Amino acid sequence: MTTVTGESGGLLGRLRIEGPRMPEALARIAETILADPETAANASIVDLAERSGTSTATVTRFSRTLGFKGYANLRVAIATETGRAEQARWETDISGDIAPGDPLTDVLGVVTAADTRAIQDTAAGLDMSSVDRVADAIAGARRVEIFGLGSSGTSAREMAFRLERIRVPVWHRVDSHTALTNAALLLPGDVAIGLSHSGRTREVIETLAEAADHGALTVALTSYSRSPLAEVADVVFTTAVQETTFRLAALSALHSQLLVLDMIYVAVAQRTYERTAEALELTVRAVDAHRLPEKNPTRHRGRNRNP
Repeated sequence: MTTVTGESGGLLGRLRIEGPRMPEALARIAETILADPETAANASIVDLAERSGTSTATVTRFSRTLGFKGYANLRVAIATETGRAEQARWETDISGDIAPGDPLTDVLGVVTAADTRAIQDTAAGLDMSSVDRVADAIAGARRVEIFGLGSSGTSAREMAFRLERIRVPVWHRVDSHTALTNAALLLPGDVAIGLSHSGRTREVIETLAEAADHGALTVALTSYSRSPLAEVADVVFTTAVQETTFRLAALSALHSQLLVLDMIYVAVAQRTYERTAEALELTVRAVDAHRLPEKNPTRHRGRNRNP
């Protein structure tokens, strides 16, 4: 059974990502909600249908497409998220536009706000029981394989680095053929993690499907909970993104991906505390000699003027 996280939280983040890919009528409803989430949270199904130029039946279909039983549940989810946003003082109408002549101080504000929004939306939809399940599996796995390409490959490499640092038998594959052949060697009890913002990267899908065929626990990290990658995974973690000028969605997913992976890493470390503590101490000691010594704060720079 596939477990998808992000279904009960991070709704506005999902709408920003999935809305443009929905059929036209459903996309208009998503746009209407995103334009004014607070009003949508208090709108009746008739009001929302009129404001979006659709019908009540279409609003109901929209709600069920997102995994809700009906519009009432969708409205509660919108209200919950807008209330959380207000409490955290987020800006619900954040703009990601950056003009060529904008001062860097303004650019910093846009980038910071966008990344913060994406992380908060991802956190809102992160199911801790799924994190527990994956962490338990990794902590006891004979073999963990992680695969991602492009921007997702950066997150995959970082996760592999962290896990191998605490003695988890993990491999990150950069070649699709190598990834496939090693996925074929996985057994029940092993773990395969595939990362793809779009959830449509053929090589990642094929690798996770191969791992699933041999009984490994398969984990997908994607921004689209109903993507082909999600369909072949046992556990799906959804990530939110907030685009800005010069940083398209795939390039903006890094921080959200790292949040999910960091939660899994810390949960694994908790389960292997003694082994992890020893490993971190040994690795720090191993590279300590390659660090320059700290400067003596009492030493004066420049020429010694004493005779």
